[in-house]
Amino acid sequence: MSNESIKEKVREEYAQVARRVANQGGSCCGSAAPAGNPITSNLYREAETASIPAQALAASLGCGNPTALAELKPGETVLDLGSGGGIDVLLSARRVGPAGKAYGLDMTDEMLALARDNQRKAGAQNVEFLKGEIEHIPLPDNSVDVIISNCVINLSADKDRVLREAFRVLKPGGRFAVSDIVVRGEMPVEIRRRVELWAGCIAGALEESEYQSKLAAAGFEQIEVEPTRVYTAADAQGFLAENPDLEKSAQMAAGKFMSAFVRARKPARP
Repeated sequence: MSNESIKEKVREEYAQVARRVANQGGSCCGSAAPAGNPITSNLYREAETASIPAQALAASLGCGNPTALAELKPGETVLDLGSGGGIDVLLSARRVGPAGKAYGLDMTDEMLALARDNQRKAGAQNVEFLKGEIEHIPLPDNSVDVIISNCVINLSADKDRVLREAFRVLKPGGRFAVSDIVVRGEMPVEIRRRVELWAGCIAGALEESEYQSKLAAAGFEQIEVEPTRVYTAADAQGFLAENPDLEKSAQMAAGKFMSAFVRARKPARP
């Protein structure tokens, strides 16, 4: 599949989620995984989401809680790559406070409309949602203190470009702090070939050492990959639900896929 075909598949899957949430509440990780699946469930504490619009939580497609792990500070500028319905942007806006700024970047019109409606409901003034692709970030060089993302970079077919762009827009000393799906060991070929799973948080995942190598090649240092959830065969049955050979695929996926918190830093000096 071409990069553009993958991108359009992802765009349509997430547009469907946004439309579904706008109408009645939504599911997670595109149509490839049901609501309450082991990737997306129980990521946020109730205290965090108590005053977040319900539709922002319903549209959450993530695999972690980067805002809780990124150690955001008052006054910082943060960018969420693939911000979806806006939950992590709204949570970040709280953490950086009125002197800070939280940007959300998404390529899907339906998600942007949902996110902006959630921003209005939350009354968030220090938030801005941008339309664009994570491979082409519409912000200047050296303009962001922290980049977060929640189970989105794995969906890109050009991850090297995403990481170079993240490096470009970060200020010297800026932090890369994302939640993502990561592979441990070789990925089953038949899973990677199923383009439907690119919109289900699995088929585009990088192997752990490959992720680290790509971050280093982009210029990052202090690179860490911290597992947060490792998925079992039983878990895999949920996020491989559209695979015709479910049981075999679930067994092959067991222990190979994990949610992880990926940290790195742009050097403070060239």
